[in-house]
Amino acid sequence: MKARNLALLAAGAYTLYRLSQQTGLPLGVQPVTPFELRRYLGRWYELARIDHAADRGLTDSVTHHSLLPNGTLEIARRGFDPRQGRWRTATARARFAHDADSAHLLVSFVWPVRSSRAVFELDDDNQHALVSGPTHEDLWLLARTPTLRASVRAQLLERARDAGFDVSRLTWVDHRRSMTVVER
Repeated sequence: MKARNLALLAAGAYTLYRLSQQTGLPLGVQPVTPFELRRYLGRWYELARIDHAADRGLTDSVTHHSLLPNGTLEIARRGFDPRQGRWRTATARARFAHDADSAHLLVSFVWPVRSSRAVFELDDDNQHALVSGPTHEDLWLLARTPTLRASVRAQLLERARDAGFDVSRLTWVDHRRSMTVVER
């Protein structure tokens, strides 16, 4: 009886682990190749996103990508929660899903949960990017500055639509605080 219970517990744990590994990509999303991680590092302003409970209502959202000595990518995200009147932060670790030439990362905010992130649109100057999660429910429009020219915005939205995203679900992030407050 104990062996059977242990086997059931192990099977349940394995099932939960597998469910926590969202490592695929949505149909229509192809990671950027070739991808130069060193050029992608640094600060990115989150200009728009498909909202989830963890980031609903956040303004002034910024992510900072840095390379750790062990080769792991650190993604530090910061946004202001106006309801609570305070900044919220989250830090994740990421590694390449396959090889460093493809912008498909596996990101973990909480071990052992991992989730895909794919940069599927990136301009030649690394100034604007579209990032997908494992499904069409996850989309971020990022830029190196808190504002975006209308023509660039239109091109990025068209690219996201072409990849199967419902861009009408995007929440546009207010960055007025980012532009007036010096971050520490």
